[in-house]
Amino acid sequence: IHKNPNLSNQFLFFLMKFNYKLHRLCGAYYGHPTSTSTNAGKGSGSNLLYTSDGNTLVSAVSNRVQVLDLRTHTLRTLPIESRSNIKCLALSHDDVMLVVVDSQNYAMLVNFYRGVVLHRLKFKKAVREIKFSPDGRYLAVSQGKHVQVWHTPNSMQKAFCPLIFHRTYTGQAGDITSIVWSLDSSVLLAGSRDTTARIWTVNTTKDYAPVTLSDHKSRIIGAYFEHRSDMEGTKIDGCYTVSEDGALVHWGCKYGSENLPGGNNEDEVKVDEAIDFFTGGVPEFNFSENVSSGKSQAHSLVQASWRRNSRHYFHQEGTLVTSTAYCEKAHILVVGFNSGVFGLYELPSVSNIHTLSIGSNQAIKASVLNGSGDWLALGCPQTQQLLVWEWRSETYVIKQRGHAYGMKTMAYSPDGVVICTGGEDGKIKLWNATNGFCYVTMEKTHTAPITSVTFANSSVVVSASLDGTVRAHDLHRYRTFKTLTTPTPVQFLSLAVDASGEIVAAGSSDDFHVYVWNLQTAKLLDVLNGHEGPVVALSFTGGMLASGSWDGTMKLWEVYKTNVPSESFQHGSDVVCLAWRPDSKELCTGTLGGLLTFWDRESGKLKFEIDGRKDISGGRKLNDRMTSDNNANSRYFTSVCYSADGSCVLAGGNSKYVCIYEVSQQILLKKFTVTFNRSLDGTLDELNSKYLGEGGPVDEDAGTDDETNYNTLFLPGAKRGDDGSRKSRVEVLTSQVAFSCTGREWSAVSGEGLHIYSLDDDMVFDPIFLTESITPAGIQAKLTLGEYGNALRMAVHLNEYGLVKDVIEHTTPKSIPQVVRAFGIENLERLFQFVTKAMENSPHLEFYLAWCLNMLQVHGNTVEKNRPTFMRALRAMHKAILTRLDDLSPIFDNKYNLAFIVEQANLLKDESFEQDNLLKDESSMEK
Repeated sequence: IHKNPNLSNQFLFFLMKFNYKLHRLCGAYYGHPTSTSTNAGKGSGSNLLYTSDGNTLVSAVSNRVQVLDLRTHTLRTLPIESRSNIKCLALSHDDVMLVVVDSQNYAMLVNFYRGVVLHRLKFKKAVREIKFSPDGRYLAVSQGKHVQVWHTPNSMQKAFCPLIFHRTYTGQAGDITSIVWSLDSSVLLAGSRDTTARIWTVNTTKDYAPVTLSDHKSRIIGAYFEHRSDMEGTKIDGCYTVSEDGALVHWGCKYGSENLPGGNNEDEVKVDEAIDFFTGGVPEFNFSENVSSGKSQAHSLVQASWRRNSRHYFHQEGTLVTSTAYCEKAHILVVGFNSGVFGLYELPSVSNIHTLSIGSNQAIKASVLNGSGDWLALGCPQTQQLLVWEWRSETYVIKQRGHAYGMKTMAYSPDGVVICTGGEDGKIKLWNATNGFCYVTMEKTHTAPITSVTFANSSVVVSASLDGTVRAHDLHRYRTFKTLTTPTPVQFLSLAVDASGEIVAAGSSDDFHVYVWNLQTAKLLDVLNGHEGPVVALSFTGGMLASGSWDGTMKLWEVYKTNVPSESFQHGSDVVCLAWRPDSKELCTGTLGGLLTFWDRESGKLKFEIDGRKDISGGRKLNDRMTSDNNANSRYFTSVCYSADGSCVLAGGNSKYVCIYEVSQQILLKKFTVTFNRSLDGTLDELNSKYLGEGGPVDEDAGTDDETNYNTLFLPGAKRGDDGSRKSRVEVLTSQVAFSCTGREWSAVSGEGLHIYSLDDDMVFDPIFLTESITPAGIQAKLTLGEYGNALRMAVHLNEYGLVKDVIEHTTPKSIPQVVRAFGIENLERLFQFVTKAMENSPHLEFYLAWCLNMLQVHGNTVEKNRPTFMRALRAMHKAILTRLDDLSPIFDNKYNLAFIVEQANLLKDESFEQDNLLKDESSMEK
């Protein structure tokens, strides 16, 4: 690279071109990946959170944090990862700080808006509950049987450590299960597994002793304060506690006389002030409303007494309470059971409002109400289901659920707007690539796991399964309209559809044949024989069908011609994947030995090979008896695809890495790590020696006192659970990778779901062709002078999206043809990308369509001659225009809507014309 400057510039261009970052994680919205344990999902999953406005929901999936905007119906994944599966979350009242705690008790303090990790620490004991105080000054953390309170970071005060330890609160005999704060953050209530709830004051308060509330027979699931307002301010009126056996106890707080003998003399007041000063009991500001009295809710509890007012039961026989949520503003209590039933109750009367079910035997692990109490969010980790229910109108806001037992395969639609996935559960799901939500689930599609899906055209999806059928599905009516079968039952492993969408081919695992059907008539046209092993890869290009098999051969078949022998290409090991280059002149195959082999179609000769074993090797499984460096033989690529221009290859497989290679130079451009989650198998390259036993490595999570093992029977003195239970970790691997037709994003299917990597949110600085005069200030000067063409060229050289968009929108509509003609072809592709990105969310649709039309009219011949170079940009533009068309099509279908919009525009024009005339008349009168 140092000897050849042109090669250096080309390599730098490729690095910027493939600077992808994880944009979102689809396929799972709550919980952790499903393992092979019989108790998979039981007890796993974190809590759910709403932001302060109640319009955004925060959920944890595996070791990542998902942010769901319920107003715009969009999904965003924060660019952070915890060390292992996330166990609990806490969000400050101003939505600035987010605390994430994983299953190994490692915590991260994160800036919620920017997604930046500010601080990391580890708690010494298991954390099951964590809560910010309402005023944002404290953070309460459960530490086994104790509760720790920490001072949170303050923007007005500099501190060496963001979290400063305040105090530990004790008195419980069992682990803490629930924590709640009073409104002024001076009182703390915690429920425990010892069937009691305990009330402390955050700071030392004179004459106050912690109160223990005991009237339950099983552990406490939820505890909540109840407040009342009077002339003296806001006080604690009582609390509610809910136990696992379905009992609700209402506790009342009765305040004593405030005029006790000697209670108001000056000496007592000075003593109280001294205690508050030295213990930090006087806050800098009062969060509650009792500012006039100067007393916190903690001081009011000194002479208070607690007693049980009432006791209620939810009458759900044979079930246990697994989650609760309470909205004090609406006085609504939500109770979730392990049977999938949840109920809404109005307090304090405990009258039932609704009792519904989300599914049989689906334990509701998390439940939360937003600030107004209108939207209820429920999480079920067993099925990774997340739903938000508006209980007043009895409608779903969102209802999302991933594939049971994991996702297996995926495919992009021709326009890149829709992603189709197939899972081990035999179902097909359709996802919107723009917002990341699943909008259709085709139930009862197959009776066995789906092995491959592909689009025949934009409205037809074809799927192959181990049940021995190939089915075609209509995306307009969302139903199966064709079922393709074979004379003898076989299991299909691969699938391909030709460019016309009429010919379907599927490879089998039993008789090693390739079956070819006509999709319109569902008639079996031909059976291609010749392979001696399972056919695991198929791909069409024109009339040529390529097939790869475990027998170590790749064959080319002329499907449209009869009695034409196939051409065979021999490999040194089993062929596991293959892909055609977009121009159909080159074919890439991946083998069991970790090699990527490139073949020339016309000559049928081997061009070159890329050895990817060292690139993809890494990650030691729990039961491996050798290090990851010496275990490279088990690492190989299982999926490969070309980029839109055919210059690069994306490959992923039996590893935690996904690699991008530059084909002509045969070099590795970039290597992506799918996940760093240590709860999955194969993430670490080296195992800790302290977890090595006589029989081999020991699972560091085994034997932990977690909720997953709470109901497990143990033998006396035994440190492990039932030896008869079959339990294993989910392995880190990518079963399939695929580029979007736009080239600006690619996806990988793993055990955690669908990882979507995108370039759209990334600003890349390009130092090529820069001079001292190309600066933001120089661009603004050119715009002021009206030199729009020069300003646009300078902005594109800086390669900053904000500057280019500003120049484009400052260009007058009449100047667009002249600016496009003056623009050079060397940066034309980047101009296409900038215009496309700006058009996606801009209200100036007609303005950007004029840009697109002029670019195609002026530079159409150049684009046609260099089609592979501009293919990615053209597909991105096509996708953006189709998306805007779908958004506006409901308005176009109704002529009355169009007439109304036109009349409104005319009225606005008339009003503006009248105002101009009035101003002219006033100015003339003044003169």
